[in-house]
Amino acid sequence: MYEPIIHPPITSDRFVIRMLRHAALALILLLVSILIGMGGYEYFEALSWRSAFLNSAMLLGGMGPVDAPHTDGGKLFAGIYALYAGLVFIVVAGLILAPLVHRIMHKFHWAQDQ
Repeated sequence: MYEPIIHPPITSDRFVIRMLRHAALALILLLVSILIGMGGYEYFEALSWRSAFLNSAMLLGGMGPVDAPHTDGGKLFAGIYALYAGLVFIVVAGLILAPLVHRIMHKFHWAQDQ
């Protein structure tokens, strides 16, 4: 996916495009995750779509739910979704930072005399 060490770093224009692609992929993952959370909160806790969005967004942002679940299904869903949201948070951070870290490492290790 990225250029190997024997090739020079990509141009700034291509790097910006790479960053935008990674950001778009992260945004898609976040949107799908919010929709999953909203669906679960609406189904298990009978929350309005606004409250379901708020709870999902707060969990994905690492803050925690706003409304405590009352049903057994809602409690189970909230726990599983909280674990999922923690992983999504890490994956999104990795998606956004990966091109930047690669570019920095590539510039430090690129052998110009090859």
